[in-house]
Amino acid sequence: MKNIPVLSVHGKTIAETYEHALVKLYNEGARFKTQYDKPDDPESIDATMNITIDEPLTDPMIHKEFPGGIEDLREYVMELQGVKDHWCKNLNDPEDTRWEYTYHGRFAQYGSWRERHENVGIDGTASGWTESDKGFKVDQIEAVIDKLCKQPFSRQCQMITWMPNIDLDIYDPPCLQSWWGRILEDEGVWWLNYNIRIRSNAAFSAYFMNSFGLTMFTKTIADKIAKKTGRTVKLGRMNWQADSWHIYGHEIKAFEERFLKRLDVTKFDERVYNFYDSDIQEMYWEADEAIKEKIKKEDAKRN
Repeated sequence: MKNIPVLSVHGKTIAETYEHALVKLYNEGARFKTQYDKPDDPESIDATMNITIDEPLTDPMIHKEFPGGIEDLREYVMELQGVKDHWCKNLNDPEDTRWEYTYHGRFAQYGSWRERHENVGIDGTASGWTESDKGFKVDQIEAVIDKLCKQPFSRQCQMITWMPNIDLDIYDPPCLQSWWGRILEDEGVWWLNYNIRIRSNAAFSAYFMNSFGLTMFTKTIADKIAKKTGRTVKLGRMNWQADSWHIYGHEIKAFEERFLKRLDVTKFDERVYNFYDSDIQEMYWEADEAIKEKIKKEDAKRN
């Protein structure tokens, strides 16, 4: 095989389309190695994947087979809203093991990074360290909201994460590359359509949380546009384009056991949750306090 397959899947809801896309990848993806494989790992399954979901906020939204629970979904959404932006490292401190970026940080403070400098007096005596921001800052989130309010049909409303001055050389550069949005009006309702482009996307172990999280992130954008304009703003279709949508070789056995084999012995409604069910909503929103406490404990440990 000389060409990486380009696959496309179209569905109504996140959970339904997730299933179709995984089956298509398993059956039609290419097999080859990655730089993260151990010597005895099987080859990964990989393809360029285009996923279109017509109604991303329609139930069933949640597929039961993803690595996490309802509380993890809430934590990931909160992360995309910025609660962990302060976990980013000082890039000139080799002993700093914090994250190199967050997606929210790249969207809300694009162009900036943190560095650590030793304070040296005029006599040459060192007196501790100072953290400071470098580069420039662009709040892409607010810029996109403002532009969509003024010109909902604009083709220029996008946010990017990639900073080549940093990301070409770090171990784990951003997978998410861009968010793009545009509004259509139908019978007085504004429908915010959005595109996600992702460089590298683990189909079985990351995609579901990514798609759910970025859908909820986009809903906050729609809500802010509605508040500013007084219009009714809802989410239209999501288009997800992954340059590499893959199942790692070491995950294939678990994927076959936990996912593929269940398709023949269970009904679809047994494999999904309705996000808007009262029990799921209660679990989702009640997770906030525990997540905030978890972040506080991690902050104390990191400090």
